[in-house]
Amino acid sequence: MGLTAAQVAHSMAACGTPVHPELVTAWEAGSHVPSDQQLFSLANVLWCDTTTLMGVEPRTLAEHRLARQLTVERLAYRIGMDPGAYHAAEVAQRWHGDSRQTRALVEALGLSLRKLIGIMGRVDELAELLRAAVDGRWKAYVEPVAEIVVVDATSVGDALQTMHAEFAAFAERYMGHLVARNDDARLKEVAAERAAYLRRLVDHFWELIGEAGEASPFPIGSR
Repeated sequence: MGLTAAQVAHSMAACGTPVHPELVTAWEAGSHVPSDQQLFSLANVLWCDTTTLMGVEPRTLAEHRLARQLTVERLAYRIGMDPGAYHAAEVAQRWHGDSRQTRALVEALGLSLRKLIGIMGRVDELAELLRAAVDGRWKAYVEPVAEIVVVDATSVGDALQTMHAEFAAFAERYMGHLVARNDDARLKEVAAERAAYLRRLVDHFWELIGEAGEASPFPIGSR
């Protein structure tokens, strides 16, 4: 934009975030990292998104918060959580908010419930529960799955029941070919389809859940 470090610092001060020009130079050199508020002010001065300055697409909860120009305190207030508790969740990358706080969080950050599960690193945990549900008594896994995905138990139950029936169909087909003494190629085909089904358990679960898991309340870039 043709600005000197001194001009950037002056403009940031006008926005309520005073900094020394040498600090702006240090950010450019990569020897210092701006605070949250400094990052937001710098993005406004340079007329760009915070993600442009960050140089990465948001991957963590903290990065998604920064992309929306929200401080820890402001986001915690919006979702009705103690700032210390929220900050601890960011650091640990483990989310334990209740359903109301979770829905407020995805709205504030423009995420979907499905994406939040991925950011929090709980996909493998969800996959393990889904595997147990389709291969056993699915009703016992409704509440544990609903706790992770923060979707109502009725929708989760409907999805698990459908998946349980679909998975059982593989066993029925396999036994049917076995009793009929069909060739090994038929048995291998069914076994391969079963394995592919298990690999897609999480994706298929969200497909069955539908809009509740996929919808992003606000488009990226909105405030």
